[in-house]
Amino acid sequence: MRFGAAITALVLALVLVTGSAWLLAAQAVVFACGALGRQPYGMLFKALVKSAPEETEDARPPRFAQVVGLVFAVVGLVGFLAEITPLALVATAAALLAAFLNAAFGFCLGCEMYLLVRRLLPAAKMEVSK
Repeated sequence: MRFGAAITALVLALVLVTGSAWLLAAQAVVFACGALGRQPYGMLFKALVKSAPEETEDARPPRFAQVVGLVFAVVGLVGFLAEITPLALVATAAALLAAFLNAAFGFCLGCEMYLLVRRLLPAAKMEVSK
């Protein structure tokens, strides 16, 4: 995951430097693939660097993180297409921050959000059923 996050951070940094909506659109496609369980950067890692690990973790938190990244990328694209530059830059910067945290420190913000939502939803369902 850190390898993919590093590439994502690089791509998103390039988007911020160049203002390229096309590059952000390409990253949005990568996020969408990741949300569907087909992580292009993960496949690149397996092909070039290392084979698949013997033990794997639950795929739901990283997929949720990819969905969150996709949402921010789409918001950024809307900003670029509507010529609302601050919206585009803030959304892209937020996605970059999350990717950087994962790449540099192994802290997956989207994964942590997933766990928090999972903890809160059962409590909310219990409150409604009372």
